[in-house]
Amino acid sequence: MAKIVPMKGLRYNSSKVDVNEVVTPPYDVIDAKGQEDFYGKNPYNVIRLELGKVFPDDNDEQNRYTRAAGFLREWITSDVLVHENKPSVYLYEQEFEARGEKKIRSGYIAGIQANDYSKGEVLPHEETLPKHKADRLNLMKATLANFSPIFGLYADPDHVIEAVLIKAKGNQKPDIEITDDQGVINRLWVVSDENAVQTVVEQMESKKVFIADGHHRYETAVNFGKEMSAQGKSGYDYLMICLVNLYNKGLVVFPTHRVIKNLADFDLNVLLHKLTDDFNVEEITDLTLNEFISKLESEGQNKHSFGLYAGNNYYLISLKDEDLLDKIALEDRSAAWRRLDVSIMHTLILEKLLGIGSQQRADESNLVYVRDDDTAKAAVDDGSAQLTFFMNSTKVEEVTDIATGGEKMPQKSTFFYPKVITGMVINDYEK
Repeated sequence: MAKIVPMKGLRYNSSKVDVNEVVTPPYDVIDAKGQEDFYGKNPYNVIRLELGKVFPDDNDEQNRYTRAAGFLREWITSDVLVHENKPSVYLYEQEFEARGEKKIRSGYIAGIQANDYSKGEVLPHEETLPKHKADRLNLMKATLANFSPIFGLYADPDHVIEAVLIKAKGNQKPDIEITDDQGVINRLWVVSDENAVQTVVEQMESKKVFIADGHHRYETAVNFGKEMSAQGKSGYDYLMICLVNLYNKGLVVFPTHRVIKNLADFDLNVLLHKLTDDFNVEEITDLTLNEFISKLESEGQNKHSFGLYAGNNYYLISLKDEDLLDKIALEDRSAAWRRLDVSIMHTLILEKLLGIGSQQRADESNLVYVRDDDTAKAAVDDGSAQLTFFMNSTKVEEVTDIATGGEKMPQKSTFFYPKVITGMVINDYEK
């Protein structure tokens, strides 16, 4: 099963750098403005490694990847980044607010051997997009490092691993404590006790890991390890991961909304009429966005329900017949897959009614994935999109059922909150 590897991770030297100024969210949630802001925060901000700028005169010898490699080696040489003295795992705790409720999610960061999914050790639940994997592979090949942990889940109903790490931490204060731009408090403890580390490694030998976030980076690491092995180089077949117990009370999943744009000859009234074939459609007036989202969540407890916003009013859309997808040819998909909200959305609405198929979803020519409620609504209000479909959250048990069954959900089916911070620990293969 899962092979966990303790790491001599790279961490920022707090005597030379204010760690609060050098960390970022994962690269895939940083837009152009965010990139610029992080560049301006500190000359040692990890953005220069993880998501460097692109310049007009870039070429094969000088580009965002070669610059990242140069910064990394320069910062190690100048002791801005320092390796851990002993192989370690990192107890990681995030304190945050979700839907008005305070939560604490705890897990740990370590290395994990990156093997093909066919081995059944690490299981995906979501489809990936090719262009993102090419970018990450170029970065790994240039830097021989990875800068942000992927996010994985494992099942430990007795909380054995968490107890071991908490005991090893004792009363020690966090080695790093950061409050990020989202108000999330991130705490990290270095656990180097050999017995504790060995217990974690042994406990994970009987467990499978479900990728919650970071499918592109995991698949990239698999390819990277194979390429290095073909060159006769060993020790490159793993990557950094943050692992959280499925039974951790702080585990939260938010939805990713579907924002629709560039539809030719789009007519809202025609769409609403067509929706009534398979769905009950209720126009909702005089509600704020937050109130509408709350109503959608309530409806979603017992029905497959979606929200539609096309300016002015909202519409609550609920599937009439849960067995409807069983009557449609869906490439031998399982009953669990057919009853996912995202499967129903993609099959009965995006494809059937709007003509947005797998190609359009992959290249995002008509569809943009947006996690923030306000941003999804604003896209319609400012005219950059024609409508937004608000989704309910995918349940954790749905994620594990799909992964265990060897299937994958449609892209962007889940959004595990909060994101794991980039820059608290770096995995350097060349140490």
